[in-house]
Amino acid sequence: MHSSRQPALPLFRGPRYVPADFLVSASNAEAVVWLNKAAEWPGGRLAIWGEAGCGKTHLLHVWTEKSGAMIWHGPDLRAFADLPPDGIAVDHADAADETALFHVLNAAGEAGLPLLLASRAAPARWPVQLPDLRSRLRAITAVQIAPPDDLLLRALLPRLLAERLIRLPEPVLVWLLNRLPRTVPLLAEAVDRLDAVSLEHHRDITVPMARKVLAGLLAEEADEISRTQAVPSQEEPRLL
Repeated sequence: MHSSRQPALPLFRGPRYVPADFLVSASNAEAVVWLNKAAEWPGGRLAIWGEAGCGKTHLLHVWTEKSGAMIWHGPDLRAFADLPPDGIAVDHADAADETALFHVLNAAGEAGLPLLLASRAAPARWPVQLPDLRSRLRAITAVQIAPPDDLLLRALLPRLLAERLIRLPEPVLVWLLNRLPRTVPLLAEAVDRLDAVSLEHHRDITVPMARKVLAGLLAEEADEISRTQAVPSQEEPRLL
């Protein structure tokens, strides 16, 4: 006997890094202020750093959209790449080849181009072997993006769901907000799981279903996103 259930189609194409979708909150406000005044960066350089999922890549896209600069991927960095005319943003800069990064720092400085680096740790803490590169990294102004605060997480979960075209009944959304962990990667994993079951079953997700699908992610008792009764936020943090 053959099942009539159709395989789920992978409709989601990945996160959107458009400026209108970036949410400003207390956790990233300092970085946003710095990105809005690139002309004042000491030495024309700035680094933003923070844990995975805190919004570094999105912020790089926001800045390059505004400034006309180009994003380069750290592991793909080449020592003698042609410099773009309006500036450079290097994502995963701590994974770049040291010689290539040293060259890019020098070349951008000589050309007077703004250079933005993003990494999980502040550049001064990178385990760099080249002494000259180490000294340059230690001189870069570094701004931390803190883990998302409650207000940002409350706004982020509905947005992640909307990207997947998942519409949850309000009681289910409130239940999730009360129990999901306070990290963006785990929120994203929860949405991935809900998306898969939504595509497979083509029916509303209930609390019992969500509890089963998200087993291992949910806090059993404590309210992880907020220590008070969670309700969907009526106002999102202001946009950049």
